[in-house]
Amino acid sequence: MKKLSACSNSVTAARGFRAAGLSAGIKKSGKKDMALIVSDVLATVAAVFTKNQVKAAPVKLDMAHVKSGKARAIIVNSGNANACTGQLGMIHAKAMATAVARRLGVPTEHVLVCSTGRIGVNMPIVKIEAGIKKLLKRVSRDGARDAALGIMTSDTRPKEVAVRFGKWHVGGIAKGAGMIHPNMATMLAFITTDVAISRGALQRALRHAVNKSFNRVTVDGDMSTNDTVICMANGVAGKAPLPEFQAALDHVCLELAKMLVKDGECVSKFVTVEVHGARNDRDADFAARAVCNSALVKCSWCGGDPNWGRLMDAIGYSRAKVVEEKVDIAYNGVSAVKAGQPSRTPVAKLRKIVKQPVFTIRIDLHLGHGLCTMHASDLTEAYVTFNKGE
Repeated sequence: MKKLSACSNSVTAARGFRAAGLSAGIKKSGKKDMALIVSDVLATVAAVFTKNQVKAAPVKLDMAHVKSGKARAIIVNSGNANACTGQLGMIHAKAMATAVARRLGVPTEHVLVCSTGRIGVNMPIVKIEAGIKKLLKRVSRDGARDAALGIMTSDTRPKEVAVRFGKWHVGGIAKGAGMIHPNMATMLAFITTDVAISRGALQRALRHAVNKSFNRVTVDGDMSTNDTVICMANGVAGKAPLPEFQAALDHVCLELAKMLVKDGECVSKFVTVEVHGARNDRDADFAARAVCNSALVKCSWCGGDPNWGRLMDAIGYSRAKVVEEKVDIAYNGVSAVKAGQPSRTPVAKLRKIVKQPVFTIRIDLHLGHGLCTMHASDLTEAYVTFNKGE
């Protein structure tokens, strides 16, 4: 197994990819609000989309386009979700794909479209089409950071990562800070690689990586209409050992997913919840999700309160099999609960741990070999203020 090495340029680290980002005037702030990622050659493509029954126009379009299994470009705008915009929204999504495809000289279905921002607002399509013309002139190997900035909404910082293993590269960018919930989130992620791989193998690899990363994070428990993860593999570097590629893809997705939680809207804590000893992995997942999505638990984390009773409550109402007398809970390895009852650890010692910005909670159910790790944030007063609307 080749060792993963960090490298620069994120989404353009892989050979044969270029990117750009700019302000097209969609955002009143004047910040960058468009991005374009282009492969110099036709790439194999795989994608994972939101499970929300209400899907934005670009999601519907991409679900059709990825059936071809090939792509040359991804065009993205932020500041407008193009969701709940009816027939006009689909016309605008198709117009974005067509504008890029025409200038690249490729079929429209080889261009994928993503949008993120406010729901229910019609797209400023004239500004967007003007932005596309400029983006196509600016794409370069040095354009990854601008692309990462161009897809941000309430994010406070860009999210980028890239690794090399042997002669191959996997890199990506992502956005997301609010409406972050398992089964993806209000998030977009774009991953590129120069590995040569079949469409079926790439889709399986991406699904595996997403399930272990973007589907294992939560900020506020809300699932979006626009969630999309796209991976383009242009094959420029040739075939790679599949296990090594999977490890690289898993790493990139997990690092990006962690960045989403750490940059969650107004969060002050990054908490890793590990469930061990469940009857099976499915039960471990149920228990971890119940803890990470509990508003009561999140509020206690915000206050630095090691209120393990709320954890017991959450795993108890989860769909996992739980035997109260077998449950152990520890904060950063310090026992809080032993066999379903309080340990002898002073509360002050546990409180000191929970007041830290980063800590880990381990829950042992002692019923089997099931495992699950999730990453979550706290719920702050500032989050409520930020999201209360105008």
